[in-house]
Amino acid sequence: MTLRSKLIDFAKTTKKIGEDDPRRIVHSMKVGLALILVSLLYYFRPLYNGFGQAGMWDILTVVVVFEFTVGGTLSKSLNRSCATMVAGALGIGAEYLANLCGERGEPVILAILVFLLATTATFTRFHPSVKRKCDYGVLIFIVTFTLVAVSGFRVSQILKLAHQRLVTILIGGVTCIIISIFVCPVWAGQDLHHLIATNIEKLALYLEGKPHSFCDICDKYFTHKNIHRLNYKAFCDLIIENFAWWEPGHGGFRFNHPWKQYLKIGAFARECACHIKALDGYAVNSKLKATSEIFKKLQKSCTTMSSESTKALQDLASAIKILKCPSSAVQTHVKNSKSAADEFKSILKNIPPLQQNLQEIMQLLVVASILIDIIKCVERISESVHELSKRAGFQE
Repeated sequence: MTLRSKLIDFAKTTKKIGEDDPRRIVHSMKVGLALILVSLLYYFRPLYNGFGQAGMWDILTVVVVFEFTVGGTLSKSLNRSCATMVAGALGIGAEYLANLCGERGEPVILAILVFLLATTATFTRFHPSVKRKCDYGVLIFIVTFTLVAVSGFRVSQILKLAHQRLVTILIGGVTCIIISIFVCPVWAGQDLHHLIATNIEKLALYLEGKPHSFCDICDKYFTHKNIHRLNYKAFCDLIIENFAWWEPGHGGFRFNHPWKQYLKIGAFARECACHIKALDGYAVNSKLKATSEIFKKLQKSCTTMSSESTKALQDLASAIKILKCPSSAVQTHVKNSKSAADEFKSILKNIPPLQQNLQEIMQLLVVASILIDIIKCVERISESVHELSKRAGFQE
């Protein structure tokens, strides 16, 4: 590949990234604005005289804590501020304690304290809860404590140095928070809400059509490059565990919105997607064809199961999108799909032995069993969405 073609591909990819989510462009501009504002500590002589070279810390703070979402920025800013204050205080205490040991004992005591605290803090990063919520804060704690303790050995005005660094870090963090909240804010909660609705809508789209044509449907939507669209549990976990606690308002949602309920819905949606994928693989290999009247009757039941499940998913996705309680039609569609499953079993039991075509019956048995699993998933999704609508106070 020539350099020109690589540049063209890079330009196309860059354009696509901006077109897919224009908020990324706005976020990049917000970071640039924050850097300009904190750089004023260097541009104006009175401010520079007050902070000196420590003004560089507010620039570093903006670069490392400004995240795409408001919650991500809040989380990192609070982590960095708290870790800096605690580590700075301990660093000053360590320097004071080392001074008591004289000129020869000071570096030894500092080395021992740095080793103990850095080792302990690093080990705590392996703890799941710390790793999930405070990993960045612990990292900053290690860096700040080491810098303050070690630099205090050569700097006489350690308190002034620590004060300057803390203030500049707070300035950088507050600047990021203000810009993130008041300039085109991006709330992770809204993204999660719309993502769940969109993926349920996709499931309904995948289920459209008759069972024997699932191969055509799934070939279109379950290609290797698109399958990751349904694997969003990790994203949901990230939102719930790292962002939700720090986002009181979540944009248009209230403080106590039941965010963990989305994880429940997402898990059932992923399970449903796996069943559809299995149905796709079987349909491609078996080449289902109606060759008898009994087969056609059984196939009709399968089609009803599929179509009713599709309608239920479509109604559920629509209800989540418009923040309204699911209509009674959802329960009707679920009941209809269950009735079709019962009808399938009844027809199968009443087939005379002489009229049974084992190959045809086995084909539909596999399809029907997968469809029944899909119906169960749809029912669980329906129950979870109803629970979400009640706890979140959706409109009737």
